[in-house]
Amino acid sequence: MKAGRTTFGRAVAIAIPALWLGLFVLVPLAIVLRMSVSEKALARPPYRPHLPMSLDGAAWREALGALTLDNYREFAASSLYAEALLTSLVLALAATALIVVIGYGVALAIARAPESWRGLLLAAVVLPFWTSFLVRVYAWIGILKQDGWLNQGLMALGVIREPLELLNTNAGVLVGLVYAYLPFMILPVHASLDRQDPALLEAAADLGASPLRRFWSVTVPLSLPGIAAGSLLCFIPMVGEFVVPELLGGSDTLMLGRTLWSEFFQNRDWPLAAAIAVALLALLLVPILALREIETRRQEAAR
Repeated sequence: MKAGRTTFGRAVAIAIPALWLGLFVLVPLAIVLRMSVSEKALARPPYRPHLPMSLDGAAWREALGALTLDNYREFAASSLYAEALLTSLVLALAATALIVVIGYGVALAIARAPESWRGLLLAAVVLPFWTSFLVRVYAWIGILKQDGWLNQGLMALGVIREPLELLNTNAGVLVGLVYAYLPFMILPVHASLDRQDPALLEAAADLGASPLRRFWSVTVPLSLPGIAAGSLLCFIPMVGEFVVPELLGGSDTLMLGRTLWSEFFQNRDWPLAAAIAVALLALLLVPILALREIETRRQEAAR
């Protein structure tokens, strides 16, 4: 009887997240995939063909036969979308690199801080999440504009003579991305650093390793899983970011997030926008699968 209850409880524990993923991940993804192989139409919804609600085989064959890959061909052939993709990848990679450097330093400082201070410092990292993301990005408009706080501060210190052009540029977008996603790097890296055994650093010191050598030979390699997890948590959403480039970027800052919004809400070309979204998802699966393979090999080597 007890074994039966255990088996039932295990089945329920597996079924609940599986049902959640099915309803809120797989079903929406299937809708987007189906939309991406449709044609634009002046109707509601603005695409065709509409799948029949009956079990009529002829109607289903006609609907499935009308599906097309033209949206993917248009996406692949357009220089506009290629430019948007390239800009998104470059800005996301540059922001991720900056976030790794800044976030690692902050995470290391928190991990090495007195234990009584760590909770307060981690709370300070999480505190921005208590405010709307949109409001926080809007605040950077006041900081980056020509008469904003940053330019005024740099001019008061004598660092610059004329205000810098930061707002409505790629540099402004880069600053916004780094600010918005920095906590997603600090938290996983701090978790990796916090789990490290201090005895390893002590053993390296006893063997004559300098502080810098101990950092590169012990601390960094053991924190690589946290760096990899934080990099993915930052890079993946930044590639499809919309709010930051819309508010802080200029008309020349063309990223896929803005392109998707334009196709959905201005051009009302839902099939093309869905094809762009699917292509972006397929592209982002590459680093995820690569990281998974690397982590699997690392764990096998550790055994």
